[in-house]
Amino acid sequence: MERPLALCYTLAMRISWPVWIASAALMISGCASNETPTGAAPTAPPQISYAQVQEAPGSYNGQPVTFGGKVLGARRLKEGTRIEILQLALDSALQPTMDLSKSQGRFIAMQKQFLDPATIPPGTFVTVTGEMAGSVTLPLDETEYTYPLITITNLRVWAPRIRRPIGPGPYWGPYWSPYWHPWPYYW
Repeated sequence: MERPLALCYTLAMRISWPVWIASAALMISGCASNETPTGAAPTAPPQISYAQVQEAPGSYNGQPVTFGGKVLGARRLKEGTRIEILQLALDSALQPTMDLSKSQGRFIAMQKQFLDPATIPPGTFVTVTGEMAGSVTLPLDETEYTYPLITITNLRVWAPRIRRPIGPGPYWGPYWSPYWHPWPYYW
């Protein structure tokens, strides 16, 4: 029993290190292939963009979507809480960007369970994951606006980003510099 094991060890020691590393890399890369076999369905559904939904909201009923934006208002109704949201692009962490000028429109997110509108005041940034439920037409100023409607399965409220000033500290003055310390006799 020890003989085959010793033989494998001696063969492994005689193979040069570059060949050993190349064969290990080849085996690892074969395991890490992200190609799907022919005819196999992809594991993640394709993401539906807000522009697609806005063009034809009824054709995406039941489809999962993820949108984000800035809350414009929330209202408690008999069937749930209706949240009006200004759509904003999402970054890689699914957090809405702060650039309001890049918005493509508005949408309504409907929470079936009780949600206190005071917990999401206007100006709050949110990410909504849910299913498309068609559209709803509501008055907007002096016109009628057709909002894409989403039934919420997950609502993420983002904490406000704190802007910190860049530059010297609060005690920067004529006698203060990066090389001056308040403890002159320390050294």
